[in-house]
Amino acid sequence: MTLTPVKTPVVVKKMFPNYIWDIATTENVIYLTFDDGPTPEITNWTLNVLEAYKAKATFFCIGKNIEKHPDIFQNILNNGHAIGNHTQNHIKGWKTKTKDYLKNIELCEYALKSRLPDSSAISHQTLATSLFRPPYGQITPKQGKKLIALGYKIIMWDVLSFDWDTKVDEETCLNNVIEKAYSGSIVVFHDSVKASKNMQYALPKILEYFSNKGYTFKALYT
Repeated sequence: MTLTPVKTPVVVKKMFPNYIWDIATTENVIYLTFDDGPTPEITNWTLNVLEAYKAKATFFCIGKNIEKHPDIFQNILNNGHAIGNHTQNHIKGWKTKTKDYLKNIELCEYALKSRLPDSSAISHQTLATSLFRPPYGQITPKQGKKLIALGYKIIMWDVLSFDWDTKVDEETCLNNVIEKAYSGSIVVFHDSVKASKNMQYALPKILEYFSNKGYTFKALYT
């Protein structure tokens, strides 16, 4: 059983103040994020659902998946969403030497930037690749310090949907977000095969629920 909470405790946010856990705002805005793509079918399905609600999101992409599915990556950009770095191979920071971790992030950065179109076609904010989310949330203080020095914003989260957890059913995944998210929350989903059952059930209902309450959904730093 995981000890990771759905809602990130305030004390954890205070322990790591240089990481971004939520966004201070006076607007009714929620920041949806999707990790681990691009993935055939699932990512495009996600893009279609977001479009139906005029919602923007941030996709933290794995470099090797960008290389395998450049057309899906292009669809993310074409739909006006933000993108971020999720390492080249989805590696664990706690088990990786800092120099190797930084190299893996650099490889993903190359995969991202080498496929970006002419900036005149898409907003500058969408093309920003300085956003980084550590796989599994695992990053050492040394790794974090070096990444921040390189200009990265380390994006963590306020609410985990637990869509990837096979022990969590669809309704629980839905309620994790509905009950814990509020204005300024950064919410984690995954556009991956493992998470697809829960995510595809919960996402449309979450978009409808919060839209009916007057919320909008924005990409990070746009």
